Amino acid sequence: MPGAGETTSLAAPVRHPFRARNLRLRLVPVYAAALGLVALARPTPRAWLAGAAIVAGGLALRLWAAGHLVKTTLLVRSGPYGYVRHPFYAGSFLIGLGLAVAAGSPGAWILAGVAGLVFVAYVLPYKERIESARLERRHGAAYRSYRASVPAWLPALRPPLRTAEASRWTLERVIDNDELGVLLGASLGLAALALRTSWPG
Repeated sequence: MPGAGETTSLAAPVRHPFRARNLRLRLVPVYAAALGLVALARPTPRAWLAGAAIVAGGLALRLWAAGHLVKTTLLVRSGPYGYVRHPFYAGSFLIGLGLAVAAGSPGAWILAGVAGLVFVAYVLPYKERIESARLERRHGAAYRSYRASVPAWLPALRPPLRTAEASRWTLERVIDNDELGVLLGASLGLAALALRTSWPG
Protein backbone atom coordinates (compact mmCIF):
# COMPACT_ATOMS: atom_id res chain seq x y z
CA MET A 1 0.00 0.00 0.00
CA PRO A 2 1.35 3.50 -0.75
CA GLY A 3 2.28 5.67 2.20
CA ALA A 4 1.02 9.14 3.00
CA GLY A 5 1.34 11.46 0.05
CA GLU A 6 2.19 8.63 -2.36
CA THR A 7 0.36 7.98 -5.59
CA THR A 8 0.08 4.88 -7.72
CA SER A 9 -0.46 6.15 -11.27
CA LEU A 10 2.32 6.89 -13.74
CA ALA A 11 0.07 9.09 -15.85
CA ALA A 12 1.44 12.46 -14.65
CA PRO A 13 1.97 14.71 -17.69
CA VAL A 14 5.40 16.08 -18.65
CA ARG A 15 4.90 19.82 -18.37
CA HIS A 16 6.57 22.10 -20.91
CA PRO A 17 9.35 24.41 -19.62
CA PHE A 18 7.95 27.71 -20.95
CA ARG A 19 4.98 28.11 -18.62
CA ALA A 20 4.53 31.04 -16.23
CA ARG A 21 6.39 29.64 -13.18
CA ASN A 22 9.59 29.30 -15.24
CA LEU A 23 9.29 32.82 -16.67
CA ARG A 24 9.08 34.75 -13.39
CA LEU A 25 10.96 38.04 -13.09
CA ARG A 26 13.21 36.75 -10.30
CA LEU A 27 14.59 34.10 -12.68
CA VAL A 28 15.77 36.69 -15.22
CA PRO A 29 19.24 37.03 -13.59
CA VAL A 30 19.65 33.24 -13.79
CA TYR A 31 18.85 33.16 -17.49
CA ALA A 32 21.02 36.24 -18.12
CA ALA A 33 23.96 34.61 -16.32
CA ALA A 34 23.50 31.44 -18.40
CA LEU A 35 23.49 33.43 -21.65
CA GLY A 36 26.53 35.41 -20.48
CA LEU A 37 28.35 32.18 -19.65
CA VAL A 38 27.78 30.87 -23.17
CA ALA A 39 28.78 34.19 -24.74
CA LEU A 40 32.05 34.32 -22.79
CA ALA A 41 32.85 30.64 -23.28
CA ARG A 42 36.03 29.43 -24.96
CA PRO A 43 35.70 25.72 -24.27
CA THR A 44 38.28 23.06 -25.10
CA PRO A 45 37.30 19.40 -25.49
CA ARG A 46 38.96 18.52 -22.17
CA ALA A 47 37.22 21.38 -20.33
CA TRP A 48 33.85 20.49 -21.86
CA LEU A 49 34.13 16.83 -20.92
CA ALA A 50 35.20 17.65 -17.35
CA GLY A 51 32.36 20.15 -16.98
CA ALA A 52 29.83 17.74 -18.47
CA ALA A 53 30.83 15.11 -15.89
CA ILE A 54 30.22 17.58 -13.05
CA VAL A 55 26.88 18.66 -14.56
CA ALA A 56 25.89 15.00 -14.83
CA GLY A 57 26.66 14.56 -11.13
CA GLY A 58 24.50 17.56 -10.24
CA LEU A 59 21.63 16.32 -12.40
CA ALA A 60 21.89 12.83 -10.91
CA LEU A 61 21.66 14.29 -7.40
CA ARG A 62 18.61 16.39 -8.30
CA LEU A 63 16.89 13.47 -10.04
CA TRP A 64 17.59 11.25 -7.03
CA ALA A 65 16.07 13.87 -4.75
CA ALA A 66 13.08 14.54 -7.02
CA GLY A 67 12.20 10.86 -7.06
CA HIS A 68 11.94 10.82 -3.25
CA LEU A 69 10.33 14.20 -2.61
CA VAL A 70 6.68 14.30 -1.53
CA LYS A 71 5.92 17.98 -1.08
CA THR A 72 3.95 19.28 1.90
CA THR A 73 2.55 16.00 3.23
CA LEU A 74 5.72 14.09 4.15
CA LEU A 75 9.00 14.97 5.88
CA VAL A 76 11.31 13.15 3.50
CA ARG A 77 14.48 11.74 5.06
CA SER A 78 15.28 8.94 2.63
CA GLY A 79 17.56 8.92 -0.41
CA PRO A 80 19.81 11.99 -0.58
CA TYR A 81 17.79 13.59 2.23
CA GLY A 82 19.63 11.26 4.59
CA TYR A 83 22.86 13.10 3.69
CA VAL A 84 21.76 16.73 3.15
CA ARG A 85 18.55 18.66 3.80
CA HIS A 86 18.71 20.55 0.49
CA PRO A 87 19.94 18.16 -2.21
CA PHE A 88 18.30 20.25 -4.94
CA TYR A 89 20.46 23.25 -4.07
CA ALA A 90 23.57 21.07 -3.83
CA GLY A 91 22.74 19.66 -7.26
CA SER A 92 22.15 23.14 -8.69
CA PHE A 93 25.53 24.25 -7.36
CA LEU A 94 27.20 21.31 -9.10
CA ILE A 95 25.38 22.07 -12.36
CA GLY A 96 26.52 25.71 -12.26
CA LEU A 97 30.07 24.68 -11.41
CA GLY A 98 30.10 22.14 -14.23
CA LEU A 99 28.88 24.66 -16.80
CA ALA A 100 31.59 27.10 -15.67
CA VAL A 101 34.27 24.43 -16.03
CA ALA A 102 32.90 23.45 -19.45
CA ALA A 103 32.94 27.11 -20.58
CA GLY A 104 36.72 27.13 -20.19
CA SER A 105 37.46 30.89 -20.19
CA PRO A 106 38.51 33.37 -17.47
CA GLY A 107 35.56 35.62 -18.25
CA ALA A 108 33.11 32.77 -17.78
CA TRP A 109 34.83 31.73 -14.55
CA ILE A 110 34.57 35.27 -13.14
CA LEU A 111 30.87 35.43 -14.03
CA ALA A 112 30.30 32.00 -12.50
CA GLY A 113 32.26 33.00 -9.40
CA VAL A 114 30.06 36.05 -8.84
CA ALA A 115 26.91 33.98 -9.39
CA GLY A 116 28.21 31.29 -7.04
CA LEU A 117 28.98 33.84 -4.34
CA VAL A 118 25.45 35.25 -4.55
CA PHE A 119 24.06 31.71 -4.44
CA VAL A 120 26.05 30.71 -1.35
CA ALA A 121 25.90 34.01 0.53
CA TYR A 122 22.29 35.03 -0.19
CA VAL A 123 20.11 32.43 -1.94
CA LEU A 124 20.99 29.45 0.26
CA PRO A 125 20.62 31.26 3.63
CA TYR A 126 17.33 32.82 2.47
CA LYS A 127 15.91 29.49 1.29
CA GLU A 128 17.13 27.75 4.44
CA ARG A 129 15.38 30.30 6.64
CA ILE A 130 12.09 30.25 4.72
CA GLU A 131 11.89 26.51 4.15
CA SER A 132 13.03 25.57 7.65
CA ALA A 133 10.32 27.76 9.17
CA ARG A 134 7.67 26.21 6.93
CA LEU A 135 8.76 22.64 7.64
CA GLU A 136 9.02 23.26 11.38
CA ARG A 137 5.48 24.66 11.45
CA ARG A 138 4.20 21.56 9.69
CA HIS A 139 6.32 18.79 11.23
CA GLY A 140 7.39 20.26 14.58
CA ALA A 141 9.80 18.21 16.69
CA ALA A 142 10.42 15.68 13.90
CA TYR A 143 11.85 18.40 11.68
CA ARG A 144 13.88 19.95 14.51
CA SER A 145 15.48 16.56 15.15
CA TYR A 146 16.13 16.08 11.43
CA ARG A 147 17.66 19.54 11.10
CA ALA A 148 19.97 18.88 14.05
CA SER A 149 21.14 15.58 12.52
CA VAL A 150 21.63 16.40 8.83
CA PRO A 151 23.66 19.28 7.30
CA ALA A 152 22.01 21.78 4.97
CA TRP A 153 23.73 21.10 1.63
CA LEU A 154 27.35 20.04 2.19
CA PRO A 155 27.27 16.38 3.28
CA ALA A 156 29.16 15.48 6.44
CA LEU A 157 31.66 12.59 6.44
CA ARG A 158 29.38 10.22 8.30
CA PRO A 159 26.85 7.49 7.52
CA PRO A 160 23.51 8.74 6.16
CA LEU A 161 20.56 9.29 8.45
CA ARG A 162 18.51 6.11 8.85
CA THR A 163 14.82 6.30 9.74
CA ALA A 164 11.95 3.88 9.90
CA GLU A 165 10.06 6.04 7.40
CA ALA A 166 11.18 5.92 3.79
CA SER A 167 9.89 7.57 0.64
CA ARG A 168 10.44 5.18 -2.26
CA TRP A 169 12.02 6.66 -5.43
CA THR A 170 9.61 6.82 -8.36
CA LEU A 171 9.79 8.31 -11.84
CA GLU A 172 6.32 9.77 -11.31
CA ARG A 173 7.70 11.94 -8.52
CA VAL A 174 10.51 13.14 -10.77
CA ILE A 175 7.90 14.28 -13.29
CA ASP A 176 5.54 15.67 -10.66
CA ASN A 177 8.37 17.68 -9.09
CA ASP A 178 9.06 19.24 -12.49
CA GLU A 179 12.64 18.00 -12.66
CA LEU A 180 12.64 17.16 -16.35
CA GLY A 181 12.70 20.90 -17.12
CA VAL A 182 16.01 21.24 -15.24
CA LEU A 183 17.39 18.25 -17.15
CA LEU A 184 16.38 19.92 -20.42
CA GLY A 185 17.87 23.28 -19.44
CA ALA A 186 21.22 21.85 -18.35
CA SER A 187 21.38 19.71 -21.48
CA LEU A 188 20.72 22.74 -23.69
CA GLY A 189 23.48 24.62 -21.86
CA LEU A 190 25.97 21.82 -22.47
CA ALA A 191 24.86 21.57 -26.10
CA ALA A 192 25.41 25.32 -26.62
CA LEU A 193 28.90 25.04 -25.14
CA ALA A 194 29.63 21.96 -27.25
CA LEU A 195 28.85 24.01 -30.37
CA ARG A 196 31.52 26.53 -29.31
CA THR A 197 34.11 23.81 -28.70
CA SER A 198 36.86 23.11 -31.25
CA TRP A 199 36.69 19.36 -31.44
CA PRO A 200 39.66 17.51 -32.98
CA GLY A 201 39.30 16.13 -36.47
